[in-house]
Amino acid sequence: MKTVGAYDAKTHLSRLLDDVAHGESIAITRHGVTVALLVPPEVASHEDAAEAIAEWRRYRAKEAIALGGLSIRDLIEEGRR
Repeated sequence: MKTVGAYDAKTHLSRLLDDVAHGESIAITRHGVTVALLVPPEVASHEDAAEAIAEWRRYRAKEAIALGGLSIRDLIEEGRR
């Protein structure tokens, strides 16, 4: 992990962001104490998205979800009256 001072981070932020975009992590320090970390974001995989969609479809395929014998659709229609 690369370490840079706060002044250098401010002065060279664009270059540091390029480094982070290429997978590098950078610690920003103030008076020798780490105050921030620049790290690449975690990228959700297509498998994670596919699993979330499949879970949503399984949820939707269940029978009407009821609240005290009323379906959500019944509650929506009641609210429109």
